[in-house]
Amino acid sequence: MGMAASQARFLGLTARMNNIEFEGQQINQQRTALSNKSASYYSDLLGMAVPTAPSVEEYTQTVYTFNDGALTNQITSLIADTANPGKYNVSYIKSWTDDFSIVSASPSIITNVGGGTYNIGGTKLRLLGQVGGGTTVGNSISINGETYAVNNDAGGYYINENVKTKGLQKCTAAEIANLEYYKFNSDYTSAEQLYKEADGSYYTLDDAGNKVPQTGVNENDLIMCLYDDTATNPDDAVILVQKDTDGGYSKEAEIVTPTKKYLTTAQVNSITIYNDAANDPYLKTLSTDQVTKLIAEEQEILKKLNNDLNNGDQTGQWFVRYVQNTSTGEYEGVYYKASEVTGATWDSKNNSQSFIGAYKLGSADRVEEIKGIGGCELEQDSTGRYINITFNDNGSKKTYALSTNTITDQDAYEDAMNQYEYDKALYDQSIEEINAKIEIIQAEDKNLELRLKQLDTEHNAISNEKDAVSKVIEKAVENGFKTFG
Repeated sequence: MGMAASQARFLGLTARMNNIEFEGQQINQQRTALSNKSASYYSDLLGMAVPTAPSVEEYTQTVYTFNDGALTNQITSLIADTANPGKYNVSYIKSWTDDFSIVSASPSIITNVGGGTYNIGGTKLRLLGQVGGGTTVGNSISINGETYAVNNDAGGYYINENVKTKGLQKCTAAEIANLEYYKFNSDYTSAEQLYKEADGSYYTLDDAGNKVPQTGVNENDLIMCLYDDTATNPDDAVILVQKDTDGGYSKEAEIVTPTKKYLTTAQVNSITIYNDAANDPYLKTLSTDQVTKLIAEEQEILKKLNNDLNNGDQTGQWFVRYVQNTSTGEYEGVYYKASEVTGATWDSKNNSQSFIGAYKLGSADRVEEIKGIGGCELEQDSTGRYINITFNDNGSKKTYALSTNTITDQDAYEDAMNQYEYDKALYDQSIEEINAKIEIIQAEDKNLELRLKQLDTEHNAISNEKDAVSKVIEKAVENGFKTFG
């Protein structure tokens, strides 16, 4: 190898070695960056909070309850009453079931028949609390077990009632013959029965039944009466009799006088036949008295509907139809707000398209919170558990037994469990994402490590070759010096 060629080869090897060393430095920098990034990911893993599943015990508490008649009361707060040492301020929630509540019912398609008439199927909706379509008043009425003919004049419907008053009535000859006579003693504490002879004199009977004449006795001094042994009431059995100025006798009696008596609105309604009742599937099963009672009940329901669902405006009108329960056979009222019906959107067949709410009577749970009842006394057992509570109501004490119940807020627990499942899913997803990133970094670092080993092998080979070339150059220089020496 010539001197010049060796020198050129030496310089080329030197340049290549420098490039390898530079590339090695870059790879080490890359590996350092990857290591830092990997460390950051591991730090993130260590810093992540592991979600913890909620415990049922966290949502379970011990509460005290007491019953006040049909109401169940749950104590919500017990605070010492500073104004009454040893006593408490108590707050509690009263809960009960209201069986006269307005609840939602299944809605139905309503048909606009026209003329202000609306049907569901073949049943006409009727204004709640009213029965229309014409009426017919019956020609008789029963009052207190007696039947009367019903008449009508300008004053209204009336009956001719026999009014009974106390008065006097002439005695018959037979009654006069059976008069009884009694004479009171001087202080009117007792009376003795007398008997009248044909000559008008009087006598009594002794224990043996013998007549004892009574002298100086005047009819005006005696009590005269008739005795009715068929009367069930002792007061009615004895009928007083008086002597008239014309010489005859009169007895106490009830005088019957036929009197015109106008019927009340309720009485007229009780004998009124409603045309709607003949067409309505439910009303036609009712008597006129029952229809009257039903209308009165509907008036109360109308008030409740307007209070609960019409902001208390009692001018609101409601439609009603009665639906028969297939299980019990009973009819149940379903109510529709009239303004929603009349203001509905109708299709080409006059069927309702817009939503119309339906309501009925049902049961609903009610609660009322009573706060800060002061001066309450609590009694504990040996374990410290409260067993009785006493309320002071204007000096009158009322004591109720306390029951201990364990209540779990299941809704809150399920919400917490759902949140845990969500957080756990996010945690697992984050772990997977970080692990995936770490695996990528490890793969990149592995590749860089392999490349670095390749460069190291190449660097050693070049270093060896460079040493060999260097020796060749040294040998050539040494030979040159010998030639010119």
